[in-house]
Amino acid sequence: MFDHELNTAGYTEAPDHDVRSLRVRYCRLRTAGGEPIAELEAVSFRLRFGAVAVAAEGIGGVETQPEFRRQGHMSRLFRQALAGMAQRVDVGFVSDGIEGVYERFGFVTAAAEGRLVIPVRNVEQAVGADLGTAVPGIRTGSPEDLPAMVRLYNTAHAHRPWTHVRHAGWNRLVPQTTWQPGSQTLVLQAGSAVAGYAVLEGRAFGAPLHSLTVDELVAEDAPATRVLLTAIARLGWQRRLGECTVREPVDSLTGQVARQTGCTNKHNFPLSGGMMAAVLNRSSLIRTLEPELRRRAAGEQQDKAYDDAFDALRRGDLLPDDRALIRLLLGYWSVGDAIVHGLSIPEPYRDLCAAWFPGGGTQALPMPYAHGLDRY
Repeated sequence: MFDHELNTAGYTEAPDHDVRSLRVRYCRLRTAGGEPIAELEAVSFRLRFGAVAVAAEGIGGVETQPEFRRQGHMSRLFRQALAGMAQRVDVGFVSDGIEGVYERFGFVTAAAEGRLVIPVRNVEQAVGADLGTAVPGIRTGSPEDLPAMVRLYNTAHAHRPWTHVRHAGWNRLVPQTTWQPGSQTLVLQAGSAVAGYAVLEGRAFGAPLHSLTVDELVAEDAPATRVLLTAIARLGWQRRLGECTVREPVDSLTGQVARQTGCTNKHNFPLSGGMMAAVLNRSSLIRTLEPELRRRAAGEQQDKAYDDAFDALRRGDLLPDDRALIRLLLGYWSVGDAIVHGLSIPEPYRDLCAAWFPGGGTQALPMPYAHGLDRY
């Protein structure tokens, strides 16, 4: 018999297990007879708010069986899953939210999709390279390069909001099969060390060579970045392409070097859906982020007035809208953006809030960015 009440007996959470270097917990609803109704995944990771990484969980793999759809079951499952998440972490995320769905649960779009479009000819002219010859130091990557790649990545994006902290055993490169394009890795070797790498979006067997996309390009310095961009431009030249796409933030080292060669920076700011976030425990999250907020406000006098403002922020007396707060904390909004969207900030707190929430892409806070290989 179907359990219309869907009480806690119909809700289960499976133990954590690893899925491609991420810890995953399955949350399920079943009928009284054990028949599956709906399921979602709660993915565990650590994610940065600037210089501080916090424990977080993300929602993924959301699915309802066809015969049970449009009956409110996913809403019930979602609320129970969020209640469980709130007992473990203070903030939740969605990598690719459906438009108009997650807002009802407190989530809000909080990161933009960005990419750099670089003309192949621009790179050739900027570096003075002959794209018909091999680029010195470039070789195909291997699993043995992953620890060095992780170190380079964490160093390059250490203070970037929305960035996952990659552990020593990280490996979310996409395996390649005949019909499924996987990751292709180029490595820049400098003596005995890896000086940079690029992960290319793979091409399925038989697919036309109509595009070239780089999922990540990270190097230890500007000269190494130019070498890697030259290697990418050479691949584009070999495929008779006029441009290539690099998925790196414009304020990164890769973005800075790409701007010197001439590129187009493209961002997509969806009204709803996309990369979303929600505050689950405001007071605890603010306490965890106190060192980061003090870092951002280093130019402001930190005295009793600061402590009073911090306590007001933690309690919700200051900036009570958690949806606006998560956007401000991650740098998706600056204080000026929030005011434009109707948020009111009391006069005594404005200078401090401007320091706390400068917006991404500033000297105090890099742009929030979610690299594709860490999404779930």
